[in-house]
Amino acid sequence: MRPQDYEIDIRPLTLEDGGGFVATAPELPGCRSDGETPEEALRNGYDAVACWIEAATEMGRRVPAPRVLAA
Repeated sequence: MRPQDYEIDIRPLTLEDGGGFVATAPELPGCRSDGETPEEALRNGYDAVACWIEAATEMGRRVPAPRVLAA
């Protein structure tokens, strides 16, 4: 599985939360990252997905398959 196979949701952060954007991977509990721009948040989100998959694999935990998004 490639990190890019997973959906990444991008949302703006409030100024109270530091501004910028947050990236979350809905299929991977707790998998999130952020960035100053949506593009940076997306890149960082895919990096977080790769780290999440690596950590889950090392711990012997199941890695959910990416869901198929309708076109």
